[in-house]
Amino acid sequence: MGQPSQQDKVVLVVDDDDALRASLEFILGIEGYAVRTYAHGRALLDDKELPADGCLIVDQRLPDMEGLQLIDRLRQREVRLPAILITSNPTSALRLRAQLADVSIVEKPFVTGTLFQRITQMLK
Repeated sequence: MGQPSQQDKVVLVVDDDDALRASLEFILGIEGYAVRTYAHGRALLDDKELPADGCLIVDQRLPDMEGLQLIDRLRQREVRLPAILITSNPTSALRLRAQLADVSIVEKPFVTGTLFQRITQMLK
């Protein structure tokens, strides 16, 4: 058996911005990742088929809960996928909360290269 391909690793994107979600799905797909998108936290929590390998990209400001709250709920369910929190103007309190939760922050607007670098590091 060979090395797993990027397609074997799923990137789960949770963001209520339709355009950003579609853009990330397109760009990550071009890079060879399997991508699943969700418009809000509840949709991800309701997904009964979460992958064992991959990572999360979660917007901090979701309509139904904060991104860190969503990640915490997933971890309570033993979903331990590495996570990237995307947000604009993160406060020092948010940075500390993310650090304690072992969550990486990427600021909006972000350069896709920075995001890809974080994803690559997480999926090694």
